Amino acid sequence: MNQHLRHIHPLAWTIIVGTMFGRLVTSMSIPFLSIYLTQVLGATPTQTGITVAVSSLAGVMASFYGGYISDIVGRKIVMLISVFGWAAVFFGFSVAQHLWVFFLVNTLNGLCRSVFEPTSRALLSDITPAESKLLVFNLRYAAINLGVVFGPIIGVQLGSAESTFPFMIAGIVYVAYGLVLFVQFKLHRSTMESHIQAEPPRLLEALATTGRDRVFLPVLLGTIFCVLGYGHFGSTMAQYLAMNTHFTNGGQLFSYMLSLNAITVLVVQYPIVRTASKLSPIVPLILGNICVAFSLLLVGLAEGVALLMFSVVLFTIGEVLLFTMMDMLIDRIAKPEMKGTYFGTIGFNNLGSVIAPIFGGVLLDHYGAQNGLTIFLPLALTTAIGLPFLIVAHKRLAVREKLSLGVDAST
Repeated sequence: MNQHLRHIHPLAWTIIVGTMFGRLVTSMSIPFLSIYLTQVLGATPTQTGITVAVSSLAGVMASFYGGYISDIVGRKIVMLISVFGWAAVFFGFSVAQHLWVFFLVNTLNGLCRSVFEPTSRALLSDITPAESKLLVFNLRYAAINLGVVFGPIIGVQLGSAESTFPFMIAGIVYVAYGLVLFVQFKLHRSTMESHIQAEPPRLLEALATTGRDRVFLPVLLGTIFCVLGYGHFGSTMAQYLAMNTHFTNGGQLFSYMLSLNAITVLVVQYPIVRTASKLSPIVPLILGNICVAFSLLLVGLAEGVALLMFSVVLFTIGEVLLFTMMDMLIDRIAKPEMKGTYFGTIGFNNLGSVIAPIFGGVLLDHYGAQNGLTIFLPLALTTAIGLPFLIVAHKRLAVREKLSLGVDAST
């Protein structure tokens, strides 16, 4: 472990630490947006769902191009433009006063995130030795959740459900993150130049390659439904708790659930990753889908805080299974010269995040927040639709790697 830590590139450490602080300030503001829109601006659950969903819709439309462009012009330019643009987005949130402004700024939020995230992950893949990649990807994931442990609690103290001031803090942090990245890129210019593609793929070629990949395509389709289930945690569940009179102070309860989610990730991540790394990387996705679907069902059945908190723990185990191995899976099946493209294209699974708040908002509008099972049973079932696709992908990957081993043995 210590030997692998010493081999982690300084730029990789910058991304990991920057991710931690970025998620800290993001999680003290963005998760409370749906509550703010309904409780302060008076938006309906459907209007709120559409406003929240537009971020993911913009991400779906732009994520492929973000990763693809980084393969062509280099990671540095794409990351710097998007991180400073992201800072501007948070400043926009802080001064917004009308629903249409939140809609516009949240669109730009999804755009910046969908460009920066796949490019930063592709850069991590570029500069990390093969034997250290699992460690680096999981350090990044741990950094995300370390930030989320404290972010929601700070958000409650700052009144994130009633104020947009926390977005101002987020903007300042992202400006600082961008400046540190700028300095690190200057210091490690030779590293960046060595990873510029001499002959980057053409756009149509890149689209055709990922579209024809018999393993990647069902992974993408299956994870759309996984992300759909995951997306209800920060949208439908937040509104459900805030609107349901059975739970007192639902906004505060939701902040505790966010923190429990992050703490559970930090506790279970290492043993789960240690076990999952011995399996085919698609098996954890299958198990994770089952856990997330069942946890949503439990939320609908919950009449007290205890079952809600248990559902969060189960949901978190599913989340870890889904997302800790995702980057390693994409790194494993991507062509070396097209990693940015593959990391960008997998962002199309955020279509699930587009559907989740709208679907949940419509159910809340139609059935009301007092009918938990009527709302969360359909959410659990739609999440489970991803299972057949993931099972197909698992079988195809096994065949591909068996054939690859046969070819290697014969040469």
